[in-house]
Amino acid sequence: MKLIGKIKSTIFYNEANSYLVALFKVGESEDKKYIKKTITITGNFIDLKLETPIELEGEFQSHEKFGEQFKVFNYTIIMPRENDDIIEFLSSSFVKGCGKKTAEKIVQIYGNKSLDIIKENKFALDKVPGMNESKREKIYTSLMNYSKTSDLILKLKNLGFSLEEAGKIFTKFKDNVADIIDNNIYLLSDIVDFNRLDNLFLNNFHDKADKRRVKACLLETLKLLSLNRGDIYSSKEVVYEYLMKLFSISLPYEKYEEYLKELEEELFIVIDDNHIYLQEYYDSEVTIAKLLWEICNKNIKKIDYTEKIKKIENKLNITYNDDQKKAINEALNNNVTIISGGPGTGKTTIINAIVKLYVDTFKLSNLDIAEQIALLAPTGRASKKMSMATGLKASTIHRFLKWNKDTNSFAINENNKNFQKLIIVDEVSMIDSLLLASLLKGIHSYVKLILVGDAFQLPSVNPGLVLNDLIASDLFNYVPLEYIYRQSENSYIPYLAREIKNKDIAEDFINKKDDYNFLMTDTKNIVLTIKKIIEEGIKKGYDENNIQVLAPMYKGEVGINNLNKMLSQLFNPDIGQAKIIYGDIVYKEGDKVLQLVNNADNSVFNGDIGFIKSIATIKNPYKKEVITIDFDGNIVSIPKKELSSIRHAYAITIHKSQGSEFDHVIMPITYQYGMMLYNKILYTGVSRAKKSLIMIGDASAFYKGVFNDYGLVRKTTLKERLEETFIHN
Repeated sequence: MKLIGKIKSTIFYNEANSYLVALFKVGESEDKKYIKKTITITGNFIDLKLETPIELEGEFQSHEKFGEQFKVFNYTIIMPRENDDIIEFLSSSFVKGCGKKTAEKIVQIYGNKSLDIIKENKFALDKVPGMNESKREKIYTSLMNYSKTSDLILKLKNLGFSLEEAGKIFTKFKDNVADIIDNNIYLLSDIVDFNRLDNLFLNNFHDKADKRRVKACLLETLKLLSLNRGDIYSSKEVVYEYLMKLFSISLPYEKYEEYLKELEEELFIVIDDNHIYLQEYYDSEVTIAKLLWEICNKNIKKIDYTEKIKKIENKLNITYNDDQKKAINEALNNNVTIISGGPGTGKTTIINAIVKLYVDTFKLSNLDIAEQIALLAPTGRASKKMSMATGLKASTIHRFLKWNKDTNSFAINENNKNFQKLIIVDEVSMIDSLLLASLLKGIHSYVKLILVGDAFQLPSVNPGLVLNDLIASDLFNYVPLEYIYRQSENSYIPYLAREIKNKDIAEDFINKKDDYNFLMTDTKNIVLTIKKIIEEGIKKGYDENNIQVLAPMYKGEVGINNLNKMLSQLFNPDIGQAKIIYGDIVYKEGDKVLQLVNNADNSVFNGDIGFIKSIATIKNPYKKEVITIDFDGNIVSIPKKELSSIRHAYAITIHKSQGSEFDHVIMPITYQYGMMLYNKILYTGVSRAKKSLIMIGDASAFYKGVFNDYGLVRKTTLKERLEETFIHN
């Protein structure tokens, strides 16, 4: 449907993506009932001023809260064509240097082609009586600025970009948009998916070997290698090989090296001997080393906490072992401390003690605590666990740094730091190089920084091996925790985790224990066995809140996707509740779901688990579906199109389980998982279980996985950067 009219006022505008909600006065419409009516419109509008005549293309939709709105898919700025309209436009606030009399003189000479003639040749204005150079330049510049945005939008649309993409492009590049469109659209890869950009380029320019394309593909190859392998750098030979393979480019090695040199000069990459880094990854390691050195270099007053620790033991009725006492005392007496230990070694207990001793020693009020102490973790669930253990507020790192998802930047940074004096970060094994660098930029060097984690868990999803490299540098106060606290005389979970870590599995690992059982069965019977166990658990009063299935991959008969289809029917059977279909997945009210991406606007983060509270489906007059999810009291509503950000959570990947603990864990074990059944993933999965662990499948596959070191090594140079920085300073 098409509407012609003017925007009268703005209700909401998001500068990051040019999304606008506004009141629009309709002048012309295919449906006469809207003529002269003021309606609400929504869509992406770029640099659009009020009262601008525009033609909209879109459709009316019904919003459950705001009623009828016109959703704009496309719009065109209308340049006036009738003489009276041209006079009104030229004498409006849009055009500088031109009053009504001058406008009438222009139209008297050039008629309804006045605007086109001026745009083509500004000196045509010199024929107008009373015109001078100053007025001519103002009129011409105003007219060109007015139409420039419309021309650029049209150009972007002709290249194949959507209106939303165009909005984001304009927001970031502003006056440089025209140059980028004409010279190198690959500079838009931070905004538009690279493969889409590449297809648009080939569709419009058709040259696979174009220098701009080859250099862009080279950068994308580096990025893919880093993200897929977790590497901070790659070798020249590997990058060259993958560049040819991924993008079907035939390029002589000499030309490849020439392009590498150019990219380095343009500050996109760093070449160090045979290592190639993306600039941001290189900078992150340098930043981490520099800022940690600055923290370590601050003087600190030493305090003997021995007697204070005894008082806390009496108060909490706890007895700390020697390692825990050492960790507590040294953490409070060093600028940077690393505490690492496996499941059952008391990391959470230590965090609680450190916080309480710090508060007691410095006599902090509740207000002081909020201002001086920050408890941080990479995921929402991990931060909630810290909060429950200490009774204090904890936060994700992204929220602490005030992350903006639209710009992928942090408001807390080197120019706007936070002021806390004690910062404890848990689950540090999950933190990548870029995130740690961002965190260090956002805090002052006088901070006492305590990093807690399990160095043997799976590394971060994004590039880096931060915790391991910090420990390996041997430059920081490091306290490893070895002693395991038994849950019962016959408990086994933490010991099994240690045996996996040490590749020293006891012969009786298939024997039933108080908290552990290995049920041996063929792969074809694994799903059926899981079903029977769940059914028995439900009869005993267990539910999806305390039973969690973990597996290493999504696809296959025993993959996450197939398991969730079965489990959703067991835990939340279809009894007529509202549902919604997304691809081949059916979501129902009451379903347990997992958040897959960070969403700072809604305070929901990757790894958070919630339950679908309601599914509202409005079928008349327009179909509109909204899913409302309860994430531990945080109620979030998302439209159907954003369902890719969630997934059923009855079964989740072991990667996604990091930072979480579950009362009862079920882990299928099968050769079907291939290389994804390896030492670190088994260790991480086992260590998620708090009260019981059931493994189901092939004991020989488990045994082989324990000795599979796939994914163990990442290419990083943080250790070397740290050593170099600390030695030379």
